[in-house]
Amino acid sequence: MDAAEALALLMSPQGRVDPYPTYERLRAYGPVVQAGPVFFVVTGHAEADEILRDPRFGVLDDALRDQFLPGWRESPAVASISRSMLRTNPPDHSRMRRLAAGAFTPRRIAALRSVVETQADELVDRMVAGDRPGEPVDFLESFAYPLPVGVICALLGVPAADRPLFRRWAADLTGVLEPEITPAELAVADRGATELRDYFAELVEARRRAPADDLTTDLVQVHDADGDRLSGDELLANLVVLLVAGFETTTNLLGNGLVVLLDHPREAAALRDHPEFAPGYVEELLRIDSPVQLTTRISGAGTSHGGVDIPPGSWLLLLLGAANRDPLRYPEPERFDPWRPPVHPLSFGAGPHYCLGAGLARLEAQVAFPLLLRRLPGLALAGRPTRRTRLTLRGYQTLPVTTDTASVPAQHGTPAGAAPGTP
Repeated sequence: MDAAEALALLMSPQGRVDPYPTYERLRAYGPVVQAGPVFFVVTGHAEADEILRDPRFGVLDDALRDQFLPGWRESPAVASISRSMLRTNPPDHSRMRRLAAGAFTPRRIAALRSVVETQADELVDRMVAGDRPGEPVDFLESFAYPLPVGVICALLGVPAADRPLFRRWAADLTGVLEPEITPAELAVADRGATELRDYFAELVEARRRAPADDLTTDLVQVHDADGDRLSGDELLANLVVLLVAGFETTTNLLGNGLVVLLDHPREAAALRDHPEFAPGYVEELLRIDSPVQLTTRISGAGTSHGGVDIPPGSWLLLLLGAANRDPLRYPEPERFDPWRPPVHPLSFGAGPHYCLGAGLARLEAQVAFPLLLRRLPGLALAGRPTRRTRLTLRGYQTLPVTTDTASVPAQHGTPAGAAPGTP
């Protein structure tokens, strides 16, 4: 199997559900492999990290979209994503990112810990006190989706009653982030983009009439004061991306991570007894089964990485999930080991496009996993979880669990006698 054949396997339904064997096939050709005339695949950690930080590489811009995706402006999904900070280069990217960055500073994220703890405890209460106590529940629906969507919606000022709407809309829209998409899948993504855009257009008008203490109001006021700082299309596109990115990645992190922990009871027990170890655990969970598996870059100049010359105008597929399992960086990369030295996974990217909400996602996971293990000591899988057939955003479609009836009452804080330090 050559590199092109391995890449085709990766894009197949089988390859998307379990990409890791195919990553290793691609890695056998080197950390950077040419898979087409101006197309390269990157599996090495050092090489992916360098490219993400290198200003000579950018994301797909309008001119290249015109070349590769004629008629993209007629697609609400592609057009919406392309007007956001997710798919723009400096100086537009820097300008838009600065406007939202204030809501995601380390100080503001740390201040949300008590909010996250309270919401997580309430969700566990509902899981235990369901309609059929002891019967399986879908962890994604009961916990992994409502926790992060509740937090990001609170930041954006989205009413609690509207939050159930977003899971399907986001699932539809994010199909456009896949490296390959069929016309039928694009039509579904367009539907989700339209629903989300219409929703935020109404919210924007509501905030104009009645400003509130939320990020939506802040961005509306920036746009209304100076349209050159944030256009109307950019306002709506970034609100959509902030919402979707604010829960989609974290939902997958919580689902993927829970399955790993339940498959490793000894390590799970250590985290249950010592929640202060959570930061190290979350980094290893991000590494071993990343919620974001890939991203792309375009070379603006001739460069060389991994011993391979990359001409200007080349398209690079950066396989973050493969980089996170690079044996040159991580000994025994397939083994879950929360005691590794600092691992610095590339799950949230690196460089200018490093995920704005990475700190918030980490906080939510650091709160959620110890709390779930402590409050639900009998938590277990109830049947086989089903994966989504997505590669870019890796997660489960359903994740049935049993919670056991012997739950522990809510109690914030670190248990007495817990050892200091982190893994």
